[in-house]
Amino acid sequence: MPETDAVLVAVDGPVRIVTLNRPDTLNATDAELHRAITEVWGELARDTDARAIVLTGAGKAFSAGGDFGLLQNMIDDVDVRAATLDEGKTLVRSMLAIEVPIIGAVNGPAVGLGCSLVSLCDLVLIAEDAHLADPHVALGLVAGDGGAISWPFLTGLLRAKEHIILGTRISAREAVEAGLATRIAADPLGEAIELAHRVAKLPPQPVMETKRLLNAGLRTAVGQLLDEAIAAESRSFDTPELQANLDRLRPDGRR
Repeated sequence: MPETDAVLVAVDGPVRIVTLNRPDTLNATDAELHRAITEVWGELARDTDARAIVLTGAGKAFSAGGDFGLLQNMIDDVDVRAATLDEGKTLVRSMLAIEVPIIGAVNGPAVGLGCSLVSLCDLVLIAEDAHLADPHVALGLVAGDGGAISWPFLTGLLRAKEHIILGTRISAREAVEAGLATRIAADPLGEAIELAHRVAKLPPQPVMETKRLLNAGLRTAVGQLLDEAIAAESRSFDTPELQANLDRLRPDGRR
């Protein structure tokens, strides 16, 4: 598994529990976390004893989205930008390539990349006080790291356009109604682990092949669109609107 504390992997029999682990920053995605959450899926794909995966966040949030420091570095340094966006492509493709089901345990806000991670899960349990949001466009970025491709499969095209273009906050109840979450859970992590063990008891070959068939359309769309989407997102890092929004939102006001 990745040699970092930014992402933790726990073994619970045939279930693997993956935890985004920057709780002091609401699991905002810095360079270390981005690299670790990208690499962990390749490691899990080689884990022949795993039958289901639970994905959650440490502390009060699932993930607050991109770390402002990382975003600034991606504006200032084209090499950092290219490497990070290449990781993003690997992340999306690796999550879709995992044969066993991924169950999202959304314990708090899931924003930006965090929201994209949720959209790539196979089942999603969400706390009643949690919310989803993909504010890429509102911040000044193309929503290229998965959301603009995956959401239409979950919500339908019109709802996806509204939520992604406007970056609206989506409550847990709205997320379930829209198809972005499976159900509201009083204890998302505990219930997700229980559900993962139910999945793990099923015959593995039918589970994996059925998941592959269910995801066929999304995999095709990712194969056709992801490179173009990431290239468009890369260009948006050069726009003045992104820098202005980062300067406005940064708590310390510093670049």
